[in-house]
Amino acid sequence: MASINLIVQSTKSPAVIYIRLRDGRNIDLKAKTNYHIDPLNWDQSEQRPIKKVRKDIDFANLDTDLKDLKNGLLKEYNNSKGVKIIDNQWINDYINPPKEAEIYSNKLIDYIDIFIAFRKQDVKASTITKCNGIKHLLMRYQEYTKTVLHIRDIDVKFKMDFEKYCLSKKYAPNTIARNIRFIKTFCRHAKSNGVETNYQLDNIKAKYHKVDNIYLTEEEISKIVNIPIKDLSEGIENARDWLLISCYCGQRVSDFLRFDKSMIRYEKNKQGVLTPLIEFTQMKTDKLMTIPLSPKVIEIMKKYDGNFPKKISDQKYNIHIKKVCEIAKINELIIGTKFDHEIKIKVEKEYQKWELVSSHIGRRSFASNNYGTVPTSFLMYMTGHTTEAMFLTYIGKSNKDIAMELANYF
Repeated sequence: MASINLIVQSTKSPAVIYIRLRDGRNIDLKAKTNYHIDPLNWDQSEQRPIKKVRKDIDFANLDTDLKDLKNGLLKEYNNSKGVKIIDNQWINDYINPPKEAEIYSNKLIDYIDIFIAFRKQDVKASTITKCNGIKHLLMRYQEYTKTVLHIRDIDVKFKMDFEKYCLSKKYAPNTIARNIRFIKTFCRHAKSNGVETNYQLDNIKAKYHKVDNIYLTEEEISKIVNIPIKDLSEGIENARDWLLISCYCGQRVSDFLRFDKSMIRYEKNKQGVLTPLIEFTQMKTDKLMTIPLSPKVIEIMKKYDGNFPKKISDQKYNIHIKKVCEIAKINELIIGTKFDHEIKIKVEKEYQKWELVSSHIGRRSFASNNYGTVPTSFLMYMTGHTTEAMFLTYIGKSNKDIAMELANYF
């Protein structure tokens, strides 16, 4: 007949209370319970707290819990005999039942919501917006193919079919590549949570294509500087000055439009001359930056009594700087992509250059115009790029371009 005993083995306080199950010669199991007691308060013969402490509510509850544990273990043992393997794992699982693994959806569309829930505290709002955009694109793809995508379906064939679909809808190749990379990220995250993925997942490649990066040349910046004031409204002039500041400092729109004179301090350089520096924390990376301010920026600030131009929203800035460049006659015909509001996607074709101007152009112009003049490591610090490869891709430099520039040193 089975017997169950409670044991305290240690003389040190607090001591673990063990439970021991014996049944004949074949079953003799012992496991730690989740209960502890001072050995001085333990009655070894009665296998319970000593009588005088059981008047205390905590010891009384402990006594009841231990009785329930013994009764429950005996009941589980009787139900398990001949059905389960009775061993140390069995008794430990009874004392501390294993938590059931959380079951996640294996449908790709549903899992994107799970991914967002996991990552929303760690990534920027713009990343969440991209995830939701890809989710809706995949919903349209499912509707088009009359299928339901499961995570295990993401293989090389899916990649090829998805590319064909996106190209038929006029998506730019690099946008398609970015979306495929995001889809792979969703699948890898699902895999880490126990969801089945396709064995071909790691073989899916999505290469970015070299594109002509739009930036303002030094000559075009001079045109913007020299626009007659009479041709500019107050709002357009304000945006023009912000655009010039961005071309001179190389920062993201999310950063330079927050510039304020309170961020400026002056330090002496090696020649003992006071140099203006601006200190701020990048919105995208949370990195603390200290960069020099060009004398051209200080000159612009004089118009505003030592302040930066008036604050302006990103959206209004994007609209106004197109107008600035149109007035400056930056109208060279070039191939580019532009969002078509009627069909809701970017369309690649020939546009006048001013039509393709957007908020990132100042940062790219700064990097492109100073490349080869200012050491690349300094430019990377200013722009915030972490690798030279990323920086060179950003300004559109190919291996041939770099080789030709290198030839000047030999």
